[in-house]
Amino acid sequence: MKREPFLLAGTAFHTPERGRLEVLDGHLFEIGADGRIAGILAPEDPQFETKKQLASGSGRLVQLDEGQFLLPGLIDLHIHAPQWPQMGKALDVPLEVWLQKYTFPLEAKFADLDFACEVYSELVDGLLANGTTTALYFATVHAPASLALARICLQKGQRALVGKVVMDDPEQCPDFYRDRDAASAVEETRSFIEAVRELDRSERPLVQPVITPRFIPSCTDEALKGLGDLARRYGCHVQTHCSESDWAKEFVETRCGRSDASSLDGFGLLTRHTILAHSNFIDGQDMDLIQARGAGIAHCPLSNFYFANAVFPLRTALERQMHVGLGTDVSGGYSPSLFDGCRHAMSASRTQQSGVHAHLPPQERGARGEPINHQEAFWLATAGGAEALDLPTGSFRPGHEFDALLLDTRAAASNIGIRQGEDTAEDIFQKIVLNATRANVASVWVSGRKSELRGRPTDPASATALPPLGRAS
Repeated sequence: MKREPFLLAGTAFHTPERGRLEVLDGHLFEIGADGRIAGILAPEDPQFETKKQLASGSGRLVQLDEGQFLLPGLIDLHIHAPQWPQMGKALDVPLEVWLQKYTFPLEAKFADLDFACEVYSELVDGLLANGTTTALYFATVHAPASLALARICLQKGQRALVGKVVMDDPEQCPDFYRDRDAASAVEETRSFIEAVRELDRSERPLVQPVITPRFIPSCTDEALKGLGDLARRYGCHVQTHCSESDWAKEFVETRCGRSDASSLDGFGLLTRHTILAHSNFIDGQDMDLIQARGAGIAHCPLSNFYFANAVFPLRTALERQMHVGLGTDVSGGYSPSLFDGCRHAMSASRTQQSGVHAHLPPQERGARGEPINHQEAFWLATAGGAEALDLPTGSFRPGHEFDALLLDTRAAASNIGIRQGEDTAEDIFQKIVLNATRANVASVWVSGRKSELRGRPTDPASATALPPLGRAS
């Protein structure tokens, strides 16, 4: 589908570097036919008025109204697509019980392609409406349904990285929900990679495949080694869980004789394009290794409160200049909103740095360092996530993809109150980060194309007309 170039006039907020807010007050954004930002003009630029008037006269100008602001699209580094129906419930047991009692039975239902298409259509619509322009998805073990998710993302215009989950260990995975064996799991992953790449063979594909071992406890060594070989062969992204809970950490150390991160590295699964979800229990050596490989971490503060029994050492990771972004971890996290993710990240950081034990002296309660602020949290949800994925998005720069959302502070049911003459631009940005909801997301663009925020459900028949697994790209 051919895009038309256009110009957008208004005020934008972004955090191009961690801790630095840049306010682009009344700027003009030139969006090329390729979906990238061609130029950004300040009001004092000599060409500003001429270009604006020409665009207005030709019907190619988007003019933001008072109370409307442009923000980079939000980037979710960890979401379980099939768990969308479970979001907001089933959070009453530890991780290892939660998987067996609730999650695996739900995910097994995605063998039904009609059911999968219905859920995935609702999921993508819901995330786009919340301002999530890029999502890193765990799907299920079912290759056809996982491929349907990739197609639905492409149809609806969401930037997505989709993984067919691998879990083949019969000792840890139920009979009704697992890969048949290691060889078939690796072969289906290879076929899935090629089939997803066949969906969009452009130079800058909107949807990409991801190698996705669920986590070491659910996979045999044979499967993990085979997936590591695929990572080297195809150079695509890798995602998995790492040191999420006491149980997961101890399981891997007992089985492999070393840490989760070190074990993944030994299987060839720790690369520049790897995203490790959670990583709450990593130590200094793990951090050194992850950083040396250039891998990233999906910080999931909300689900960590439920399943980790620990807080990820975010400040330490940021001080080390590690790649870190935010994940909602639906449905281990009950909110699909990355604005909520920002708030939960700030709360988790403040809890860790301030401490929780009232009987200790103040100077002994918390960890070293300052809690993150709203600017750092928003950076994690945008530019930080983009850097972790190695994608040219997350901030407003010439050459970057125009992935953006129009935030309307005056929308019906808005929680954002702005006092004219009292609130500075910086105040408004802080109020947006702390109070924005789905109601404030008025428009979304992905690669310069405007998305339908409440599209019709995808026809299951259309999602079945997919390239067959095994077809070479």
